[in-house]
Amino acid sequence: MDINSFVFGLTGLLALVCFMPPLAGRVKLPYSVFLAIAGCVLGYVSHVHQWAPPVLGEFLSILSTFEVSSETFLVVFLPILLFEAALAMNVRKLLDDLGPILMMAVVAVIISTVFVGAVLSQVSGFSLVVCLLLGSIVATTDPAAVIGIFKEVGAPARLNTLVEGESLLNDAAAIALYAALMGVLSHSTELSFGSLSQNFLYLFLGGGLTGFLLARLACLSFPLLRGWPAAEISLTISVAYLSYFVSEHYLHVSGVVATVVAGLVVGSTGRTRMAPTTFVTLSQSWHQFGFWANSLIFLFAAMLIPKVMEQATWIHLFYVLLVFISTLLARAIVVFGLVPLLSFSGLGARIGTRFRVVLWWGGLRGALSLALALAVTERTSLPIEAREFIAITVTGFVLATLFINGLSLQPVIKMLGLNLLTKKERALRNQAVIVATAMIQQETDEIARAEQVSSAARERVYSAFDKSIEEGSDLHIEHFSLKERIDLGLTILARREYERYFDVLKHQIIDRNMAERLLGRAERLEESVRLRGVRGFESSTVRAMRYPRRFRQAMRVYEIFGVQRWLAYELSQRFVALMCMRSISQQLLDFVGKKLPEILGEEASARITELHAERLSQIREALQALALQYPKYSLWMQEHYLGRIARRLERERYGEMFDQSLISGEVYESLSDQVTKRWAFLDHDAPLDIEMGASELVARVPLLSGLPVDAQRAVTKMLTPRLFLPDQLIWGQKAPPFGLYVVASGAVTILLPDGTHVELGSGEFFGEMYLLNHDVPENFEVRSLGYSKVLCLPAKDFDQLLLQDPAIKDAIELVAKQRLRALEVWRAHQSSPPPDSASPQ
Repeated sequence: MDINSFVFGLTGLLALVCFMPPLAGRVKLPYSVFLAIAGCVLGYVSHVHQWAPPVLGEFLSILSTFEVSSETFLVVFLPILLFEAALAMNVRKLLDDLGPILMMAVVAVIISTVFVGAVLSQVSGFSLVVCLLLGSIVATTDPAAVIGIFKEVGAPARLNTLVEGESLLNDAAAIALYAALMGVLSHSTELSFGSLSQNFLYLFLGGGLTGFLLARLACLSFPLLRGWPAAEISLTISVAYLSYFVSEHYLHVSGVVATVVAGLVVGSTGRTRMAPTTFVTLSQSWHQFGFWANSLIFLFAAMLIPKVMEQATWIHLFYVLLVFISTLLARAIVVFGLVPLLSFSGLGARIGTRFRVVLWWGGLRGALSLALALAVTERTSLPIEAREFIAITVTGFVLATLFINGLSLQPVIKMLGLNLLTKKERALRNQAVIVATAMIQQETDEIARAEQVSSAARERVYSAFDKSIEEGSDLHIEHFSLKERIDLGLTILARREYERYFDVLKHQIIDRNMAERLLGRAERLEESVRLRGVRGFESSTVRAMRYPRRFRQAMRVYEIFGVQRWLAYELSQRFVALMCMRSISQQLLDFVGKKLPEILGEEASARITELHAERLSQIREALQALALQYPKYSLWMQEHYLGRIARRLERERYGEMFDQSLISGEVYESLSDQVTKRWAFLDHDAPLDIEMGASELVARVPLLSGLPVDAQRAVTKMLTPRLFLPDQLIWGQKAPPFGLYVVASGAVTILLPDGTHVELGSGEFFGEMYLLNHDVPENFEVRSLGYSKVLCLPAKDFDQLLLQDPAIKDAIELVAKQRLRALEVWRAHQSSPPPDSASPQ
């Protein structure tokens, strides 16, 4: 075929595709089913087109000569389909249901393959390997067919996540198993459970690792392409194809798995690595790519159906029926038998019966199964009978799932009520209508008076408002308990918090690393609130205030090796996180006061305000502790945080002027360049200096500052400066005494035997009673109140210090006597017998 004919045929198909979505909606058919019908019609008509006029006849003639190989399906279209679907996936929600998804994607593929293979091998006369190969082909659910239909029928978000995740990983598992069985047929491996399992795991895990590494490399490259959105989008296309090609042709692992993992990584990490506006354009571009690939792969695959089914006989139709029943039974074993076991064992979230029914019935097959069957027919090393058996059976089975499952899926979802809002969502919708209608009526009335609109026109418009209020009068938010309204409000705010963090990233107020942390924290907060309500919110707040594992690791490295750069970086990141959290928390509180009372009521809004105010208070306390310890760095942080906000506002103002035609495009570009140069210093971080010079700290401690300079130098060599975090244990049962402790900065709290606390500030010391051989109570405990710098004098050097300066010895012994006297009084009180209330008077 010459290039002119190819371009004419391809563009003609694209022109037809443009009209198919509205036509499918007009005839109320799922788009994938409509494409299959259109492809079958084109495949048939292209071979009997003598009646057609010249242009149309030439177009149909070209279509009849299109030779679409299985490699074209798998190499050209499949990476686009898989990457686009994975890119749009919410990885956090995918991980929440990872157990059920893997069960349906991997275990279900294996069970379906074995089930179908065992049944067909008993009745067809073909070998077990050939029947297992057919089973692996029909085990893969088609992502284009499944995802498209579920979105069209209005399935719930979680059901969409389950189906999308299953269809993506299902393809990967099925094709990996297909490749392993093809290796058996080509006599490169033996048919044994061990060899098949080993080959399957190698293909699956190797592909996943390859896709992950290539996608991470791309994400690291995105910052280098900032300002060039076309280059960033082009890089994602390269990642999709390179993941597939490198895995298949160089590493000999699953390219499907690699492409899916690459899409998931770019979709989750890439969002914060590239410019936010670019990610929006990227999503739109990939939606377009996916539409082209989905439509063309279905058309090309369906055009082959008439030619394949010409050789079908009644026995083939019997095989199709057996495969259809076998796959349903195998899927039922997994969906109704194994998936519930995950929730019972605590390895996965519970999936309701209605969801499981839809998951069982919604295992549609499509162009991918047809492509794999076509690949088998191209293997001339296989007997022609086996190739026809696989091609006809798979084609008939695909048509059965599309026309039986696909056409009945929407009625099933409606019958089960899964396309309806929950009662809480309906009540929220009705309340929103009431609130919005009142505001719109007022604004509309003002416009009507200003525009001198007639009263008759106004009344007709207002009747539409009244009708919308009447439609939502069946269920109001007041019908729900206070707890339910509070939980709903917390969920709304958690979702808004996530979006606000993304806005902060978009305006370059925080960097991408911090954005990833805060966005992940906001997602976990939303999930925790959704599952546990107020308790989930409070526990998430506690976790947010804790120091993450990487901080504790940095602290440990600092304590052991004295390396402070990592710890300084983590402290600076905590500064940034707390400042951003404080700003967003304050905005959320303002939002609660302005918006939620009308929606959820005063009482629920007051409780939500109380919870968020408590969280804001904890954030401020943590930030104040850091600011007191590092005042200069705190001032620098405030300056940069405010400066980045000012930079964003300046850019927005110039953008508004350009939109209003107050300035030309050339002036706008010039002003934007000036903004970038003027605020360039904001993109450079100042290091946080946590160096603790012992000589400086000794001079700040009243107990030691009176020593001569030479004596101070000698003492400095003995002392070990250490940094303690808020609430960190300094001395107690799990932290044996080190020696004499002198508080250089910050404060510590001492738990006394009677349960009371004593706070010691800068210049005060403790540990002397232990060194002077006085008994110390077992429950004696010292903790840091904030970020405290403490000078530690080892026990072996303590006596030398006392001999060196009598004044220090006298001061320490005086304090020790006072504390010892207080301890003796407490012990005497503890040992004295209680008054005998029963003695005679």
